[in-house]
Amino acid sequence: MARLLFLILLCALPSLVVPIHNSSAGGCAIIRPPRDGGIRYRGLTQEQIRSVQILPVDYEIEYICRGNRVIVGPKVRKCLPNGTWTDMMQASRCLLLCPRVWTSLENGRVTAKPPGPPVEGTVLHYSCHAGFILEGRNISHCTKLGKWDAPKPTCLYDRNYTGKKKLYIGALFPMSGGWPGGQACMPSAQMALDLVNNRSDILPDYELELIHYDSMCDPGEATKLLYDLLYTEPIKIVLMPGCSGVSTLVAEAARMWNLIVLSYGSSSPALSNRQRFPTFFRTHPSATLHNPTRVQLFKKWKWTRIATIQQTTEVFTSTLDDLEQRVKEAGIEISVRQSFLTDPAVAVKNLKRQDARIIVGLFYETEARKVFCEVFKEKLYGKKHVWFLIGWYADNWFKIKDPAINCTVENMTEAVEGHVTTEIVMLNPETVRGVSNMTSQEFLAALMSRLGGKNPEETGGFQEAPLAYDAVWALALALNKTVAPLKAKGRRLEDFNYNNHDITSEIYRALNTSSFEGVSGQVVFDAQGSRMAMTLIEQLQGGSYKKIGYYDSSQGNLSWFGNDVWIGAGPPADRTVVIDEYRYLSQKLFAAVSVFAGLGILLGIVCLTFNIYNGNVRYIQNSQPYLNNMTAVGCMMALAAVFPLGIDGHHVQKSQFPVVCQFRLWLLGLGFSLAYGSMFTKIWWVHTLFTKKDEKKEKKKQHLEPWKLYATVGVLLAIDFLSLMIWQIVDPLHITKEKFTKEAPKEDLDVLIQPLLEHCSSKKMNTWLGICPLLTICLPILLHPPLVLILIRKSMTFIQQYEV
Repeated sequence: MARLLFLILLCALPSLVVPIHNSSAGGCAIIRPPRDGGIRYRGLTQEQIRSVQILPVDYEIEYICRGNRVIVGPKVRKCLPNGTWTDMMQASRCLLLCPRVWTSLENGRVTAKPPGPPVEGTVLHYSCHAGFILEGRNISHCTKLGKWDAPKPTCLYDRNYTGKKKLYIGALFPMSGGWPGGQACMPSAQMALDLVNNRSDILPDYELELIHYDSMCDPGEATKLLYDLLYTEPIKIVLMPGCSGVSTLVAEAARMWNLIVLSYGSSSPALSNRQRFPTFFRTHPSATLHNPTRVQLFKKWKWTRIATIQQTTEVFTSTLDDLEQRVKEAGIEISVRQSFLTDPAVAVKNLKRQDARIIVGLFYETEARKVFCEVFKEKLYGKKHVWFLIGWYADNWFKIKDPAINCTVENMTEAVEGHVTTEIVMLNPETVRGVSNMTSQEFLAALMSRLGGKNPEETGGFQEAPLAYDAVWALALALNKTVAPLKAKGRRLEDFNYNNHDITSEIYRALNTSSFEGVSGQVVFDAQGSRMAMTLIEQLQGGSYKKIGYYDSSQGNLSWFGNDVWIGAGPPADRTVVIDEYRYLSQKLFAAVSVFAGLGILLGIVCLTFNIYNGNVRYIQNSQPYLNNMTAVGCMMALAAVFPLGIDGHHVQKSQFPVVCQFRLWLLGLGFSLAYGSMFTKIWWVHTLFTKKDEKKEKKKQHLEPWKLYATVGVLLAIDFLSLMIWQIVDPLHITKEKFTKEAPKEDLDVLIQPLLEHCSSKKMNTWLGICPLLTICLPILLHPPLVLILIRKSMTFIQQYEV
């Protein structure tokens, strides 16, 4: 009812104020504002405030101050049901604020009494850190005028001090937020600090102290906290942020303050940009650390062609760019590169269309289920395919029911079987004692003790805790390494300030050359300041992940267990294997054609024998028997060319094949020229006889001298010989392979057959095939054009006359 009355009061007309004014119960009387201040009445106008004397239960008033004054005491009061205001035992006053610069002291501490803003009556007590002497008053009072009654003291270095001097580390641990990694990382870092400070061989003259805040894994919150770290005493020598977003902010600002940044929980590849983040280091490896392991596995299984599919986010894009560079250096080709935003269906179909076999997938767990549902539909799995995924998914990620996909658990289990994962090793798998004299298992036991028995699965950053532990050790060892070089230059670590670039450079060099055995493994930084760590390789076998090896990228050492299992006989090929298969001339066809060619040669021999035997017969003499003999020889040579034309790689070796090619060409060419030349000469002779104008009897006596006929044949033969000789000198014949359409074998094999046929060829084969016959056939015609027109008529006349 009280809340309802309050709402009615705020909304009612002025006429409704009168009853409240006259009531003596059910509210609180208006109180006077503090001196130099006023009261803000929420929801009331100035006219209503002047007329109201009683305010309802639960109504709140707020004190405000004028000028450079702040409220001391309760700032807000609430009306209680008993008619009184809250906290009436504490006065609310508006007091002048003294300068805040007095509230911090370089190399010292300031204690304010009472705690809160420095106002009238505040007393500050000053003290210096170990190794420093206070110069000035150790106490100061804030007066009514808003001024301190004593100058600010300073802390001077005590050169006679022999105790330990403190070095401060500013840390941002995300105790809450998207990744509450500070829940385990902060105790781990503190545990490392305690051990370092108790060591006499590491920083014996110094003590490390951690000043930390909760960044909530939020860059906005981290901005405010970074301001506090940088602008409040004491000076921090190093900053230690977590979360990639927070580390990006801190590392980008740190360069302006000459501060080294050492992160324990940042994996974004963008942080490897040395130009943008010149003083950044991290014990958490970059997401690109998976890539050397993947390349090593590609080499092990002899794959030179891979495909990729990624979700379009910065971390995966940067990782894939790095992978592309590494595989290029290794002589491996990325044949297909697909990406998707939310729906991977088209990308998966393109992978299948491009015959992708070895596929690297970069996406979050929820998208992984979408991808493999499409993989199942497209049958892009089994003995012909291998998938490489990120290893930080949940072990049962493919069995989780997801309304975003329409595949069953059985479908998903079938599609993901046999895939390989890579995961960064954050806890040393070997039982060795590192620089902290603690094994990884001893570290886990000590951490569990600090966590008070909390469930590791419910403690944020438990997996990354070894990285935070080793980060403190890396810093301590690096600072210890800088003591001697700085001393040689007349400098000390305690001289560090935000304008001192020399000390920062020494710390940078020391961190850059760090190498020690930690609880997370060997701690080494690459040229970009990122941790180089071991990678665990696992394979999904029978629905559960099995360890199949480790890879140490810093030393290039692959530890292989040899228990990898494949659906087929072994690792699949990275592409469809194409087998060359030579096609040879059918031996039956060659034998049949050879028989016919042999019969033709035999017939030529018979004709040649008959012509020689009957050389004294008048009819034979009148038909120029020598030309007939040359025609028969030319035909036999042309027929004999059938035999070398049928000889291929099935009969001779490749080194002998060019000789066979040359023999074919010369035998066929010269045989054609000899036969054609003799026939042409004989026709020319007939033409010459019947173009004379003498009497018929004299015509029968007319004949050409034989040497002219033989000379004509010799000229044609010489032309062909010369053209063949030029051909062989300028563009000799060689073996060429003609490819036909690929064929799939009848067996279920992951291969294709490429049919090949060997040919004798030259670079300008068609040109030479046109020139040589053209010279042999057309040159005689060009020398005597009327011959072609008269040829048929004269031949018929010649036959009729000799029949008479």
